[in-house]
Amino acid sequence: MNKVWTGLLLVSLATGSIRFVFFDDKAIFGRMLESLFSMAKTGFEISLGLTGILALWLGILKIGEKAGAVGLLTRLLSPLLRRLMPGVPENHPALGAITMNIAANVLGLDNAATPIGIQAMRELQKLNPEPDTLSNAQILFLVINTSAVTLLPVAVFTYRAQLGALNPTDVFLPILLATFCSTMVGLLAVASVQRLRLWDPVVLGYLLGLGGVIAGLAYSLTGLPQEIMQARSALISQVLLLGLIASFLVAAWFRKINAYECFIEGAKEGFHTAVTIIPYLVAMLVAIGLLRSSGIMDLVMDGLRDILRSFSADTRFVEALPTAMMKPFSGSGARAMMIDAMQTHGADSLPGRMASIMQGSTETTFYVLAVYCGAVGIKRIRHALACGLLADVAGLTAAIFIGYWFFG
Repeated sequence: MNKVWTGLLLVSLATGSIRFVFFDDKAIFGRMLESLFSMAKTGFEISLGLTGILALWLGILKIGEKAGAVGLLTRLLSPLLRRLMPGVPENHPALGAITMNIAANVLGLDNAATPIGIQAMRELQKLNPEPDTLSNAQILFLVINTSAVTLLPVAVFTYRAQLGALNPTDVFLPILLATFCSTMVGLLAVASVQRLRLWDPVVLGYLLGLGGVIAGLAYSLTGLPQEIMQARSALISQVLLLGLIASFLVAAWFRKINAYECFIEGAKEGFHTAVTIIPYLVAMLVAIGLLRSSGIMDLVMDGLRDILRSFSADTRFVEALPTAMMKPFSGSGARAMMIDAMQTHGADSLPGRMASIMQGSTETTFYVLAVYCGAVGIKRIRHALACGLLADVAGLTAAIFIGYWFFG
C-alpha cells in the first residue's frame, strides 16, 4: 500500500513539474495544491456522511449474524467444500473456519470474515506438509476470497447513497452477476490446475443450482427495453434486500434474540467504522486528486480512448477503468477511484455505476494474499496469484459488459 500511494504522489508531482518546465503551464502547481485541500475536505465530508448509512447496514447485519445466518450458510456450504478440498479430513476444524469465513464474506461481515479467515489459514497450515508453501486447499480458499462472493456489497450501496444516487441499490443485481463470473472463473482455474473432480454429483449440484439461479435472474431481464429492465432489476434488488432483512428479523424472533439490542450493537460498529476510514479515505482521495490535477490521468485515458476509437469502439467505460486497475492492489485506492468516478460523472452515470459494479465484483487480490500468507509464514504462493488475477480479470471484464447491458 505504501508503494502504491507513494508512487501515485511521485508520478503526479513529476508530471506537474514536467508541465511547468516544458509546457509553460504556470498554473499547474496552484491547481495541484487546490486539489490537495479540496480532496482532503471531500474525504472527511464523505466519511462523516457515511455514519448513518453504515450504522443502518451494520446494525441489520449484526441481527443476521446473531440470528444464525452465518451458521446456516456454514451448514449449506460444508458438503461442497469437503469435496473441493479432498486433502482436508472430514470434520477437521479447518472446514468449519473456512465455511464460516465464506459465509461472513457472503453477508458482507468483513470485520468477522478476516479474523476467521486467518484462523482457517492456521488450521490448514497444520495439514500443510511444506510449511513455507501454499497447499492446494489454501490456494482454493484464497482464490475464493479474492473473487469476492458477496451477497450484500454494503460499502458500495453506502457510497452511492452518500454521493446522491437516486436508487443506491440499483447495482445489486449487476454486482451479483459480475461476482458470480469472477468466482466461477477462479474456481475453474484452480480446479484445472489441481485436477479437482468438478463432475462429482454434489459439486455439480451446487454449481448447477447456483448457476441456474443466476441464469434465471439474467433470463428474466433478457430482451427487455433498457428502462423496463432497469425498473425490474431495481424491483428484484429491493425485494431481495428487504426479504433478507425480514428473514433476519423472523429468525431473531424465533431464536428469542433481542433484535433491537443487536441492531444497536452493530450500529455502534458502523459509527466506529465511519470514523476509522477517515484517514484512509483522505489519503487515497488526495493521491487521486493530485493524479487528476497533474494531467497524467487524462493523458492516459485520452490515449486509451484514441486507440479504442480507431476500432470504432464505445469509449464510455474508460472513465471507470481506474477503479479496475487499482482493485487488485488496493481496496482503499479502488474505493477512491470509484468515488472520483461518481463525483466527476455522477453517481447515476454509466461510468459511476460501472465503477460501482467493478468495486463489488472482486476483492483486493494482493492484499488478501499478503495478509493471509503472512499470518502463517507462507513464502511460496504457487498458482494462487495467477488464479486470483484471472478471477479479477473475469469479474472486471464482466462488470463492463453488464454495466452496458443494464445502464448503457
